[in-house]
Amino acid sequence: MINKEVLELKRRFKKEACTFTRMCGCYVDSEKNKVTDLAETFLNLEDEEFYKYLEIAKKTLSGKLGNNLLQLDFPLEEEGTGGRQQFLMGLRDSKLKNEDLLERFYEMVIENYNYAGHYLILIFHDAYDVMTRTTDQNNLDESEEVFEYLLCAICPVQLSKPGLGYREDENRIGPRIRDWVVSAPDSGFLFPAFNDRSTDIHSLLFYTKDAKAPHVEFMESGLGCTSKRTATEQKNVFHSIIKSAYGEDSEEAETKLLEVQGILNEMVEDHEAVSEEGDAPLVLSTEAVMKAVEDSGIPEEKAHKIEQAYNEKFADEPPVAEHVIDEKALEQNEQKKEKEELRQQVEVLQQELEDRKLIAGEEDSDETDSVKTYDVILRVKPEKLSQIKSETIHGQKCLVIPMAEDEHANVNGVNTVV
Repeated sequence: MINKEVLELKRRFKKEACTFTRMCGCYVDSEKNKVTDLAETFLNLEDEEFYKYLEIAKKTLSGKLGNNLLQLDFPLEEEGTGGRQQFLMGLRDSKLKNEDLLERFYEMVIENYNYAGHYLILIFHDAYDVMTRTTDQNNLDESEEVFEYLLCAICPVQLSKPGLGYREDENRIGPRIRDWVVSAPDSGFLFPAFNDRSTDIHSLLFYTKDAKAPHVEFMESGLGCTSKRTATEQKNVFHSIIKSAYGEDSEEAETKLLEVQGILNEMVEDHEAVSEEGDAPLVLSTEAVMKAVEDSGIPEEKAHKIEQAYNEKFADEPPVAEHVIDEKALEQNEQKKEKEELRQQVEVLQQELEDRKLIAGEEDSDETDSVKTYDVILRVKPEKLSQIKSETIHGQKCLVIPMAEDEHANVNGVNTVV
């Protein structure tokens, strides 16, 4: 899926455009016991509940593709009888009205979702009438297909913070009653995926709030999909590969890591410059990584370690180049370089100023001591020194200083035009 397709679905999560037919759910405590179930015709909900649940649905399709939103594929064995893909197909086709299938779904989540606290499982059913679009992205008044899908959100349920409040029944200020509050989704998924504005039953879109530590166990054991690393995980693994090659020399490792990222960033910019809209992003082959490593001046022995580790960690799926680049770190490094250049320029200027003060001090001292012995004291710009000549004019020795038309002289404090 691409951003446009995600946004197309999210734009419908409004009061006037929403078509969710049904919403079901299950509240689970920290001991993995079901506390209560819920089943609602979504459009019949009171406004306050309606908007709260709609906000949860929106959050489940939020974040960056490749980081918070991952397209996961089903292995072939999961698409056969008894597979998880087949089960989700049946749950979708039931429109969430089959209690046995719902019960099995809740059990599947509870068994395979590792979470220490309380949480709420929500699942929405929708049927989106996908309108045909022209090349200029205008909708035609005819349907291309009906995209029928499930949207699942798993939300932590936490106790509200302790505090003081007004106890109306006792007419006094006292401890506030703490409630169990449903938080924004921690994980979730959209099934099937909405690829090329059409139903793709061979994959789903997985959501994770925490891109550093997604629930891989739920991707694989719960949903039966092949898991993927988030962009954040790819970046952390790549950075650790470079740093590990330098061992305990963390300062040099950080320096070289920034240099490698800078070179990769230039590769991305070059790739984008020749790419057309819709082209795939730059994928980091081992050759591309080693070219960046070589250009950064990393010694051969360390480069060999990096190559081995990269092939081991990213053998199955090389990362997109943008995913391993820490843009904030590069930006901070550039600012650091600019500050250092500015500091050096200031030092040079300060030294020049000190030198001029010193020269001026010496000249002032010379003037004080030599006024009695010298009848003429000259101060000229350095570039005029080589032009001064001594000539005899009409039998009189003279100092000759050539003057251009736009040049001026100052004699004893008086501006003089020659």
